[in-house]
Amino acid sequence: MEKIVRTKVKDLLRMKPGQDVLAKGWVRTKRGNKEIAFIALNDGSTINNIQIVVDKAEIGAEVLAKISTGACIAVTGALVESVGSGQAVEIKARAIEVYGECDPMRYPLQKKDTSFEYLRTVGHMRMRTNTFGAVLRIRNQMAFAIHEYFHSKGFVYLHTPLITASDAEGAGQMFQVTTLDLNNVPKNKKGEPDFTKDFFGKQTSLTVSGQLEGELGATALGEIYTFGPTFRAENSNTPRHLAEFWLIEPEMAFYDTNDNMDLAEDFIKHLVRYALDHCYDDVKFLNDRYDDGLIARLESVVKTDFVRLEYTEGIKILEQAVADGVQFEYPVSWGVDLQSEHERFLVEKHFGKPVILTGYPKDIKAFYMKQDENGKTVRAMDVLFPKIGEIIGGSEREASLEKLEARIAELGMSRRNLEWYIDTRRFGSCPHSGFGLGFERLLLFVTGVTNIRDVIPFPRTPKNAEF
Repeated sequence: MEKIVRTKVKDLLRMKPGQDVLAKGWVRTKRGNKEIAFIALNDGSTINNIQIVVDKAEIGAEVLAKISTGACIAVTGALVESVGSGQAVEIKARAIEVYGECDPMRYPLQKKDTSFEYLRTVGHMRMRTNTFGAVLRIRNQMAFAIHEYFHSKGFVYLHTPLITASDAEGAGQMFQVTTLDLNNVPKNKKGEPDFTKDFFGKQTSLTVSGQLEGELGATALGEIYTFGPTFRAENSNTPRHLAEFWLIEPEMAFYDTNDNMDLAEDFIKHLVRYALDHCYDDVKFLNDRYDDGLIARLESVVKTDFVRLEYTEGIKILEQAVADGVQFEYPVSWGVDLQSEHERFLVEKHFGKPVILTGYPKDIKAFYMKQDENGKTVRAMDVLFPKIGEIIGGSEREASLEKLEARIAELGMSRRNLEWYIDTRRFGSCPHSGFGLGFERLLLFVTGVTNIRDVIPFPRTPKNAEF
């Protein structure tokens, strides 16, 4: 007899009845009567389960006794037309092999404990739930869509270092990398840690951004993008912050601010459209289960032209809102860095659509941003989304050697680890721009999930580094 090859559940559900099949997966539910048992089987390939119909007399009570929610089994049988609602086909079991039993008394994924908060306490098991299966399949598809988008436009995928001696943000909130004995740290003559004795011979950290190295790539290859993990040592226990997250950073030679905004808008629309086209079952599950406005919100973004708004005009709108009685937790005035509540007001209340905010004050933005002629603002641009606030941050980069050096000096930054970066302005400087998209921020929007810890498999936050 010819061996039957395993078929994934997502493919079984699309097949026509009348053939023998082999399915493998984990039991979602088991119910039945004295003669027949019904098992819902899922293998992670789809949000949908396939129903297994079991004749208890044929399979045997001993085998069925080992099968409970969470158990792993292999089922051989006939794919038949389903007599029940909800699926076109089901499997009439001929043989079942139990790979792994599951103690129903200790299994942590019970129906009564399915809140996101509870699932974080059993993070090693939460990927087996429908919710996290949906989120992680969407995450996978979005990662593929990012690579597909840039590849189709001729961008070069550049691998920038995770270990660096420079601080792209100038904030200093970085995780240090060292092999020094922390119980006996060597000191120099000043009594400071002697990093010449360290592995790299200098102080190094985990990167907060691949942007500076990405600019090197753009000034050689034209258009590049990075996509990898980044690290911020901010003590922020909020639903929008992680200590380890994934960042997409394109850098483009010969792009000005308008080109940068055009690319950012087209890029994010492509990703949202891709989610609707390729992840619809998972998105619909999340829409129906947690956020009944999710699909409408995603479709709206795809169809809508983003508002392009100067920071100064945005502040005027917010100040008028305050005058009209709107209460913000944080005060609003020209020169402040906008908080999420301000960004969401502009997007959700005032315009009702995504906003690209430009022309930020120089003093609240990074040293590498191109300065406007007025000496007060820079050509920054942030894309603001409903429910999220800032989802993309970027700028045209300062191409002038003199202005860049002056800004570094003005901020009191050390040039010791930046000379290689400054060289790009010495040797063939060109206009160029770029931006960063936080992958998990994107996933918050696409999935409708409200806490960033729930769109990454293993969240890293203050006082939390499990697994």
